[in-house]
Amino acid sequence: MTREAKELWSFPCDFVFKAMTIAVDGIEDNVISAIQKHVPGDYQAKLRLSSGGKYLSVTVNIYLTDKQQLENVYKEVHAVEGVKMLL
Repeated sequence: MTREAKELWSFPCDFVFKAMTIAVDGIEDNVISAIQKHVPGDYQAKLRLSSGGKYLSVTVNIYLTDKQQLENVYKEVHAVEGVKMLL
């Protein structure tokens, strides 16, 4: 993580995590499971289908305690099959 990114957040903090995925059934559950490996909790994802129906935006609000937790979540979710981009 760059020095500029470190300065963006003050931990602990609430964080809006967004994954852009291919629209397949259950992918939001896979994203949430990946998040829960590093930030346990009962999460509800907000879903938004692209206009063409090919992609799905999965947004999850999480509470992070430190920078390492954020990095771990990004790495874990990035490894989920069907995830195309993380915001």
